[in-house]
Amino acid sequence: MADQKKQGDSKGAKQEFVQHLTPRSVDFAQWYTDVITLTDLVDYAPVRGCMVVKPYGCALWERIKEELDSRFRATGHQNVMMPMLIPESLLLKEAEHVEGFAPEVAWVTQGGKDTLQERLAIRPTSEAIFCAMYSKWVQSWRDLPLLYNQWCSVMRWEKSTRPFLRTSEFWWQEGHTLHETPEEAQDETLRMLEIYRQVAEDALAMPVITGRKSESEKFAGAVATYSIEAMMQDGKALQAGTSHNFGTNFTGAFDINFLSREGVLKHPYGTSWGASTRLIGAIIMTHGDERGLKLPPQVAPIQIVVLPIAQHKEGVLEGAKAVADALANAGLRVKLDDRDTVSAGFKFNDWELKGVPIRVEVGPRDLAAGQLVAARRDTYEKITLPIEGAPEKLRALLADIQRGMYETALAFRAAHMKTVASLDELGEAAQNGFAKAMWCGDEACEDAVKAKTGAGTRNMPFDQTPVADTCVCCGKPAKHVMYFAKAY
Repeated sequence: MADQKKQGDSKGAKQEFVQHLTPRSVDFAQWYTDVITLTDLVDYAPVRGCMVVKPYGCALWERIKEELDSRFRATGHQNVMMPMLIPESLLLKEAEHVEGFAPEVAWVTQGGKDTLQERLAIRPTSEAIFCAMYSKWVQSWRDLPLLYNQWCSVMRWEKSTRPFLRTSEFWWQEGHTLHETPEEAQDETLRMLEIYRQVAEDALAMPVITGRKSESEKFAGAVATYSIEAMMQDGKALQAGTSHNFGTNFTGAFDINFLSREGVLKHPYGTSWGASTRLIGAIIMTHGDERGLKLPPQVAPIQIVVLPIAQHKEGVLEGAKAVADALANAGLRVKLDDRDTVSAGFKFNDWELKGVPIRVEVGPRDLAAGQLVAARRDTYEKITLPIEGAPEKLRALLADIQRGMYETALAFRAAHMKTVASLDELGEAAQNGFAKAMWCGDEACEDAVKAKTGAGTRNMPFDQTPVADTCVCCGKPAKHVMYFAKAY
């Protein structure tokens, strides 16, 4: 990071950029790879397609996890832990589910020196093991609902991988619930989708479209799948969370029964929902720039870094530490960078690369004047504040940064989303954004659109106000408003 170049920002002022980050406009994929490795979020594991999440990446995931888990608990869900190995006979019970995951399943065939009599699947997802346990735990309507969630990793033998976005092993949460009525299951499905929307928009500052997936894109074994879809800076879509209504597909296959209030034996209604470390990739590609990460304050592991300027001078290090302590005591996530082995300029670039929302500079003159300088990562603006009362002002500044990052991402999405009425228009819109169009509901048209434009269906938004009368592909009467985009 010692090598730097100067470029003008949008305001015409000269800014220092990290030279070895590939510009997004040159190669977005390489820019992404540069960011995740140079910021120490992740490293490549010895096993193909797997990643090692390093401390900074782990801290970011823990912040996202806290945002999700607190909402899960507030809605009555409890965490459990299930085994990672699933007997093949158990996995085979739900045929559609197995068929959907068969190409991605990793198998254990030997234990120690012994060949296993039955193969064990390393869980690609956990419906089978949850249902096996639920069949033991549920007897009566009084046992319902069951609202369980687990935090774990799963294994899917992916052919093409990229850290955080798609890896053979990834970390996530998966909720699995059972309900007495189909209405309760549907309410649960949509309630959890709304939680994902809240976390995406309120915590990650990432606008999303909520809606229902097409039949061909729904989860294997589900009655209906709903998703949140985000737009990345290259115009591609990223599915950032899904919620599934299973109806009785799994409970029937796994022979889960309960005695109803009327004394009749019934299958309960199931749901499942999940979000993963893919959200880290979403944050990077929604907000990052030529300086690296740009983290929303709500989930940033470090919200404020305090840098003593000319720290070799008397009283500077002590003064900077006092500022850092005051901010930390006010409940802010603070880091004092008192390294004496690198220059202040190196530190500036280092923390900008890592996306810390605010950099606070404290030098001899600042201390003498009873003030500090706060630099915003989002706009590069510098603000002078009195040390007295600084925690409250910086907290307000963090809130402003959070709000501004969401508004910037929302404006970007609006500028890269078009309502279209023909395949040519759809193909053009999907080159760098989303296309909103009418669809007849026929899978053949869905496939034809993808073959001709490279854009697939994302979801049918809940607002189904028609934008035309006919299908964008075949010209027949349309049934659904659908978003189309190229996707990760």
